[in-house]
Amino acid sequence: MTVRETVHGRVLVVHMEREAKRNAVDREMAEGIGAALDRLDDDEQLWVGVITGTESVFSAGSDLTSGGDAKTDRGGAYGLIRRRRTKPLIAAVEGPALGGGFEIALACDLVVASTTARFALPETQRGVVATSGALFRAVRALPLPIVKQLLITGAGLSAERAHHFGLVNTITERGNALREALVLAEDICRSSPVAVRQTLAALAEQYESADEIGWAATARAIDVVARSDDSKEGVQAFFERRAPEWTGR
Repeated sequence: MTVRETVHGRVLVVHMEREAKRNAVDREMAEGIGAALDRLDDDEQLWVGVITGTESVFSAGSDLTSGGDAKTDRGGAYGLIRRRRTKPLIAAVEGPALGGGFEIALACDLVVASTTARFALPETQRGVVATSGALFRAVRALPLPIVKQLLITGAGLSAERAHHFGLVNTITERGNALREALVLAEDICRSSPVAVRQTLAALAEQYESADEIGWAATARAIDVVARSDDSKEGVQAFFERRAPEWTGR
């Protein structure tokens, strides 16, 4: 089992537990996340969700050895990325949130991060592009020049810088991200769940058209890159654990 669920009052916590693979998401983990979030969506006794990794890593994104089929019908990639939600979801981040792991955090409503957290989008260093929403969600959470640097250089953001720019709502000491996320979840639970859901639904509705444009632009970028020699070289170099030799084709 790579995903575990715990309940704290009205709060469902989704634990990604595949630490040997840096919580990289394969089909099994995507189905586990999807099932947990289906439960959150469908159970009227649950008002808030938290998704977290292990003490050393949030998630390294897609497991490139799994065949790329880490999707569910209701949630899309990772069981989460394309999900239509109205219940709040908080990311509690310890350690690296890389590539798709960062995109999981971007798909949440709020982010709590410990000082060990690091956010990065290294896809272009592997000859590919971010596929799970970062090409448009990142610019809603961060200044555009910072987003460009993250996307085209592979540079990372520390928890402190992410908090400074507003991506992270709460920053904590090492090991306290989940605890503080639960505190934040309890704060939310003091509000009417009906009012909270309708607030989030109204906010999401305002971005529906922009999301459609964002997904279409992402699909075009993926299509061009997938047919490139650089994409094949990047993936091969990753598996061979060597620096890629780019041709620009």
